Amino acid sequence: MEELAAAAGITVRTLRFYRERGLIPPPRREGRIAWYDDHHLARLRTIAALLERGHTLNGIADLNTAFESGRDVSEVLGLVEPTEEEPVRLTPQELADYFADDVTPENLTAALDLGYIATDGEEIVHISRRLLDVSAALVKEGVPLAAVLEAGRQVRAHADQLAGLFAELLRAHADEKDADRLRPLAKSVVDAELSMALDRRLREQ
Repeated sequence: MEELAAAAGITVRTLRFYRERGLIPPPRREGRIAWYDDHHLARLRTIAALLERGHTLNGIADLNTAFESGRDVSEVLGLVEPTEEEPVRLTPQELADYFADDVTPENLTAALDLGYIATDGEEIVHISRRLLDVSAALVKEGVPLAAVLEAGRQVRAHADQLAGLFAELLRAHADEKDADRLRPLAKSVVDAELSMALDRRLREQ
């Protein structure tokens, strides 16, 4: 327990509290010895990332209960309908197959902080198959995963601003029932503008 707490950067008292709340699974026991493994550490890092993103311990406990009861992963991860993003479950080995040597503790922590991945028992849940495939493709082209994740962090800030702009536009000029129907049009505008912006940048270079 002391070693796990030190690796996670928390106190033993906090770890005991998490165990009592059922936020981490029980250890494997051999006689009087309790053994913790990488899955426990990954769960603790998930908890830390969720706390940093504003979740309460009660909310995290609800997420944990939802995972264990088999509720839909998109609901557990807070994906709001409608969404085109398909979460995907991976074993640690499957994740390593995607990113090879770039699956480092630092990159896993960054992905947890971004909310790209979460742990569910012995599995890892990635929030978007499309993001997973694109990230893996960039890494295979020689872009370090750390750079991909940092780019994702910056893109998210701009994407949130764009989403806010179009949400206000639709609220001001469309009925609520039309918002879902007009959503693809907003995405098409962003896609076209990004394409033209890339063309301009590439010509400049």
